[in-house]
Amino acid sequence: MDILPIEPLAREAFSPFGEVIELAGARHYPINLGTTERYHDLAKVDVSAEGGYPLINVFRGQPRLIPFEIKMMERHPLGSQAFLPLTDLPYLIVVGPIGVLDRKTLRAFFTCAWQGVNYARNVWHHPLLALGQISDFVVIDRGGKGVNLIEENLPYSVWLTSNCLPNTK
Repeated sequence: MDILPIEPLAREAFSPFGEVIELAGARHYPINLGTTERYHDLAKVDVSAEGGYPLINVFRGQPRLIPFEIKMMERHPLGSQAFLPLTDLPYLIVVGPIGVLDRKTLRAFFTCAWQGVNYARNVWHHPLLALGQISDFVVIDRGGKGVNLIEENLPYSVWLTSNCLPNTK
C-alpha cells in the first residue's frame, strides 16, 4: 500500500501550492476607531482570467474516515480557490504541483486552529477532506465562462492513515 505522509500545514512548506491563510504572522492594524483589528492581505485571489469574477460560497464537507484512499485529484486552470474554515476543526489537504499529475509529488497537510488555504491556479488538489464531523467553509473561487475544473484519476491510489492524526473518527 502506497502511504502518503501527513505533515503540519505551514506557510513555507505549502508555498509551492498557494498560500496558507492564518492570522499568525499576518500584517494587522486597528480600524473602525480602534474597535476592530484588520488582518490585511492574507491571500491573492486570482480569478480574472478570461473575464472571470470572484464567487463567495459555503461548502459543507462531510467527514472522511481515516484511512482514506486518494483516487483522484482536481485543478482549476482559470483561477485560485480559497478555503476558510468556519470552525477550528482540523481537516486534511492533499496537493500536487502544477504540471503532470504524479502521485510521487503529492503532499498531505494537517491543519489546525483556523488555518485556511488558497490553492494557486492550476495546482492539483483533492476535494475537501473534513475530519470528525460536518464542517463548513467559506470558499472563494472563480465564476464565469470557460472550463475551470479538471479532474483526473490516479493510475495507482495512495492512502492517508491515522498514524499521526488525533481524533479522526
